[in-house]
Amino acid sequence: MVLASQFNSFIHPVTVLLALPFSVTGAFLTLLATDNSINLFSMIGLILLAGIVKKNSILLVEFTNHVREHEKLNVHQALQKACPIRLRPILMTSLATMGAAVPTAITSAPGSEARAPMALAIIGGVAVSTFFTLLVVPCAYSLFSRFERQRNQEEIDAAFQHPLPQDVTKP
Repeated sequence: MVLASQFNSFIHPVTVLLALPFSVTGAFLTLLATDNSINLFSMIGLILLAGIVKKNSILLVEFTNHVREHEKLNVHQALQKACPIRLRPILMTSLATMGAAVPTAITSAPGSEARAPMALAIIGGVAVSTFFTLLVVPCAYSLFSRFERQRNQEEIDAAFQHPLPQDVTKP
């Protein structure tokens, strides 16, 4: 509901949240490939992962909406302009997150066997979800934009420019 109020739409939150299954899949596949278990720490990593993936999708969708609104472009033109601009921030935050998790994933300090699954889940989930976020979210945005309610701004502006009718019961 928070995303729906932010985007003034029920369609775009679905677009944003569409990348979450890819992050969970990437995290579980990484844990499986490294023969690590799902424990409390790896679940904390999944929560962190959900926030990062959601942020990446919001960056794409919000900026595309901004370009569509302010430059009066159609959906495909707005995506072609917005996606290359938001590519760098998404890649920078994703690479920084994965890089920050590497020391925790490879350390052999006491107790590291409990924290390593968290770092591995973050690394695998961010890697897979970033790749799919950059592909799936723009495609879903272009598909789901067909279901947006047509906003006729001229009619809305005209409705608010005319004064309200006077109350006929008052003299």
